[in-house]
Amino acid sequence: MKVTIINYGLSNLLSISRAVHNLGHEPLVTSSALDVASADIVILPGVGAFKDGMDGLSSLGLVGPIRDRAGEGCLILAICLGMQMLFEESDEFGVHEGLGLIPGRVERIPGFNVNGERQRVPHVSWNGLYPPRGHDDFSSPILRGVKPGDEAYFIHSFEAKPASGERPAAITYYGGRRLCAVADGGSVFGTQFHPEKSGAVGLNILSNFLSLRS
Repeated sequence: MKVTIINYGLSNLLSISRAVHNLGHEPLVTSSALDVASADIVILPGVGAFKDGMDGLSSLGLVGPIRDRAGEGCLILAICLGMQMLFEESDEFGVHEGLGLIPGRVERIPGFNVNGERQRVPHVSWNGLYPPRGHDDFSSPILRGVKPGDEAYFIHSFEAKPASGERPAAITYYGGRRLCAVADGGSVFGTQFHPEKSGAVGLNILSNFLSLRS
């Protein structure tokens, strides 16, 4: 199965391509709107600023095809900045429109923890993944086999905040606050952490996602 990985100039493509290949699939790294429009499965990686990410997608004519494929039920996994761009807007260096595939917005992680003490931003660490409040286990299919407390690698200064009534598929904790770690929009998924850099746990999540197309 060919896995379409979007290249818009703001992502570490080598590690995610290697992970996909090691899981037995053929990665297609592309900036082509035609490739995205005909894709069966899409990965949207990303690092950097929200506006730069959306500008990169827009300049390549990729915003429409991504939205169209999502509406048609195409499997999409968005990573780190990619996950943030799934949401409706971000306040990173001004207010900027996102892809709008998941209700909610992106806001800066506070520079103080819940006790009022300064905390480092960006958040860079291995952190545990936990079910959302009121659940004992994960329900998202991409988290099959993940145990509460299993760790993944995070590096981010902004957090995605699902709209009222929307529940993250997984959360993590930083400074005593809950952060959205995984978003599940049906066929559209997002991970705030980097699964391709998260060892066996991350590879399991990637494998789960890719198996949804089988």
